Amino acid sequence: MKMNIEDFEDIIYEKEENGICTITFNRPKRRNALSYVSFLEIWTALDDMEKDKNARVLIMTGSTEGRAFSSGGYFNMSKVTTTPEEIMKEIDLTDIAQKKTCMKFWNFNKPVIAAINGLAIGAGITMPLVGADLIYMSDDPETYLWINFVKRGIAPEFGLSFILPFYLGFQKAKEIIYFGDKISAKEAEKLGLINKALPPEDLMPFVRKQAERLIPPKAPSLSLKLMKKTMHDYFREIISDTLDKENETLRALFKTHDMRESTKSLMQKREPIFKGK
Repeated sequence: MKMNIEDFEDIIYEKEENGICTITFNRPKRRNALSYVSFLEIWTALDDMEKDKNARVLIMTGSTEGRAFSSGGYFNMSKVTTTPEEIMKEIDLTDIAQKKTCMKFWNFNKPVIAAINGLAIGAGITMPLVGADLIYMSDDPETYLWINFVKRGIAPEFGLSFILPFYLGFQKAKEIIYFGDKISAKEAEKLGLINKALPPEDLMPFVRKQAERLIPPKAPSLSLKLMKKTMHDYFREIISDTLDKENETLRALFKTHDMRESTKSLMQKREPIFKGK
């Protein structure tokens, strides 16, 4: 049994006649956190779009009920109770960096727009940075980017170890990764991590207009497809190798005292006390 779009529980996948498709992260009780199952659903939606010649552009956003774009990865499999065993067999629990989904995005030949409409933490920002062609973000005070792996005693995933230095240079990328400070929409725009910060009420209307500009007759879809392929092809092996190294690092760090301490401190709502082991 393979996952079908009818099986989705963590995302809402919508397709419009004009060619715009939307993935909405929809786990409001966990501020739209992304589980192994969520990533499989996203992969399946991308696969469906690849096979549908009428699907032209993808918008990714978060459910407003979740008060977030995504609060990041949530990998406690003991909490997965409704997913059929046959579908769980499709999930590689050792793929902590989400290489399967990341490479699906990197090889995806249609435009992807991220509409960050709330806080984006961990995988909630690494996935757009690697997987989206354009990123637009609400500039309200409750919306920020937080590359917070250091706060959890782990390391980046989803290819961020390559893509962030590529965007910003090593010094700035290391500053962001080493300290894990929150980044406002205006700062993210200034750094070049997003294309534009917009008032909350303008975000989705603007994103939809941008999506419409990428659809025939306003845009040549074949040209866009080949542009993207040309830009991405050179880096495919680099991204793949980076994800392998990220997985190796994460598997090691998941066994450490510091990672366990970060989880414990999070549950106890206190600052972690790291020991460097």
